[in-house]
Amino acid sequence: MALISATYFTLLWLESVSFTSQVLKNTLFSINYTALSCPVYRKSTIAAESQRMLTRWSRAISQFGRVNSELGRQLCSLHCRDYSKVAAVAEPPADKLYNVNDQVNLNKMFWSKPHSLALAPDSPFRVEDPQYEGFKRALFKLMLFYSKQSKSIRGANVIYRRVVHQVDRPAIYDVFSLEKTFKTTFSLLVIHMWLCLRRLKQEGKDGVELGQYLYEIYNHDVELRVSKAGVNLLLIKWMKDLEKIFYGNIVAYDAAMLPEAKQDELQNVIWRNVFSDDGTSTPSDAALLPVQAMSRYVRRESNCLSFTDKEAMFSGNFMFTSLGSTTAGTV
Repeated sequence: MALISATYFTLLWLESVSFTSQVLKNTLFSINYTALSCPVYRKSTIAAESQRMLTRWSRAISQFGRVNSELGRQLCSLHCRDYSKVAAVAEPPADKLYNVNDQVNLNKMFWSKPHSLALAPDSPFRVEDPQYEGFKRALFKLMLFYSKQSKSIRGANVIYRRVVHQVDRPAIYDVFSLEKTFKTTFSLLVIHMWLCLRRLKQEGKDGVELGQYLYEIYNHDVELRVSKAGVNLLLIKWMKDLEKIFYGNIVAYDAAMLPEAKQDELQNVIWRNVFSDDGTSTPSDAALLPVQAMSRYVRRESNCLSFTDKEAMFSGNFMFTSLGSTTAGTV
């Protein structure tokens, strides 16, 4: 009996260690999210640097591709090439067309009153901690399964699953007339990560700590996505560059949400980070409608998250506004 108990305890301990190490293994690339609110950083400089970083990505990869034609076909520019197709691609057209879905009336979307995004108690999408009793509960408690850190890691995992659920589904690309490339997917991941981190910071120290776990999970996922896209050589360098782009983007989004920001500042930031392929600072006429709609979507989601209670945020029991039903109505 003692041997069986010892074996059971060892297996549970190994499972816990494995889960934690998977989350924290990417700390080499991680940043301390508390630094994002530090006043010593020059926000405009960082945001501008992230834009230049996109251009450097394009130039560096294209030069590397000339040295090795096989890898050159696999490595596509983050800024204006399709990472999802690991093959040679043509240069983007001079005037990019945004084919708005005829079933989507962007002018009528994202005007409704914000509300909490928390899931109802009986929602099938809720994720709850397992409730063990007796010896098993005592064992898990001994292994710190119910510790603050362990709960934060599990909550961060659920939050990131909500982010990925929104970003990886076709609806968001259909509604905003976006081609699904590595660049657009990465940009949308950053926006939704920023929305969550912005909300978590409102809860003080506990929220910032949870945000750090969330960032580490996101960083690990981005590393897997980059590898899957075909970038395996100099991966550490690319990850560091993406980290700088992430940092610059969220600083720009924070600045665009300030009361003193210009009315179209958020719209212009979204254009540069998500839609633009040519580095222009303001939306083209063809893209104006989807860019304006995404700007309203981001503001509305930010307000909705502000109405979402702490328990729902920390446990991940919330969901972003569904875009799958927008073809039949308005949001």
